[in-house]
Amino acid sequence: MRILGIDPGLATVGWAVLDSERGNLRPVAFGAITTPAHTDIEARLLMIKSDLETIIEKYSPDEMAIEELFFNTNITTGIAVAEARGVILCTAHAKGLKISEYTPLQVKQSVVGYGKAEKHQVIAMVTSILKLKSPPKPDDTADAVAIAICHSQCAGSAMGKYFNQR
Repeated sequence: MRILGIDPGLATVGWAVLDSERGNLRPVAFGAITTPAHTDIEARLLMIKSDLETIIEKYSPDEMAIEELFFNTNITTGIAVAEARGVILCTAHAKGLKISEYTPLQVKQSVVGYGKAEKHQVIAMVTSILKLKSPPKPDDTADAVAIAICHSQCAGSAMGKYFNQR
């Protein structure tokens, strides 16, 4: 199974493509889609859509795993991220990808073994699990890798099916 992991955002969308076969993971590619600040939101959303379509066409993932939104105190930022996430979901759906969603707690639990793990712990585990020479940069990319790893571990499980019923 080829998994596209996505950490949604407006300024930066982390993405990672992993191959998962019988519990073995192999990184295919990872990076970040970035949009320039002080650009109209409509233009930024279109950039995300276009770049994501290119990634999907280039790497042909079977499924997409995306992080559910976690709202903190800045609701304005949360709304913009939600709009970007909507574009990402629509793009993946239009491209025929099966979509699964995971909470930050589920991702951390799956990758680190502790749902309240710190960001540096997640990055260290992602680097270790995939035997990378250096951690994925920026942090949004590392998060996307973690989301893809989480999906590889949860997709076939009863718990994964329970949380991702559509």
